[in-house]
Amino acid sequence: MAVLVVVRYYMIVNLLFPLTCLLLNLTHCFSPNKLNVSAVTTSNSDWSIAGATWYGDPNGYGSDGGACGYGTAVAQPPFAKMVSAGGTSLFKSGKGCGACYQIKCTSKSECSKNPVTVVITDECPGCVTESVHFDLSGTAFGAMAVSGQSSQLRGAGVLEILYRKVECKYIGKTVTFQVDEGSNANYFAALVEYEDGDGEIGRVELKQALDSDTWISMSHLWGAVWKLDVSSPLRAPLSLRVTSLDSGETVVATDVIPAGWKPGAKYKSNVNFQV
Repeated sequence: MAVLVVVRYYMIVNLLFPLTCLLLNLTHCFSPNKLNVSAVTTSNSDWSIAGATWYGDPNGYGSDGGACGYGTAVAQPPFAKMVSAGGTSLFKSGKGCGACYQIKCTSKSECSKNPVTVVITDECPGCVTESVHFDLSGTAFGAMAVSGQSSQLRGAGVLEILYRKVECKYIGKTVTFQVDEGSNANYFAALVEYEDGDGEIGRVELKQALDSDTWISMSHLWGAVWKLDVSSPLRAPLSLRVTSLDSGETVVATDVIPAGWKPGAKYKSNVNFQV
């Protein structure tokens, strides 16, 4: 009998609770049995404040000459124009290239308040007013707006936004190396693209054919490009080992640069960082 009474009491309380909230118009009433977990995990507690502007065409991809070296690839999937130049604290002298961030704006009526993801693909050397600044492509800036309000939002000037660093997830892509046009038998340089996880590169090493133990450290040249000068001609196929900047996770692209490789060619590995 006691159990039955308790159950009936619980049912009555659950029925009266939403009615009471409606009658009293209490904005803080909530049912603990219907707490929205996603609303809690997407709260602003893990977001920080930054400044945002945009450059290039209103519906464009910023610049195809970007300081990371990705070129016109920023207009195509997986970047798909959702890119940004970064101020000093984001660009990190080029080592911030490839990092992924969620951004959103909440300060204006045109803001959708929904997060969008962008990749750092360029540098904004003049963005020094705020400690963190995103100079977004016109497409990425407009993506923060309510549907139909992107043009109005792009007229806001410097916009206060919220941001947080997130893992990159390049679906269907693996770590890819584009050999620099100036490379030859004694000088090898390559652009590194599509690193899942941290996105940022902390170290790149090269190993020649028939040398199973020796990894040679490459030097950061600019943007996402790393290079190596050697006194003797390189022996291909070449393996490359990439270490992420933040986590220190490492992947090895074995024999990714084949014998007979060509300057300007792009070579896909079969590996990527785990996310």
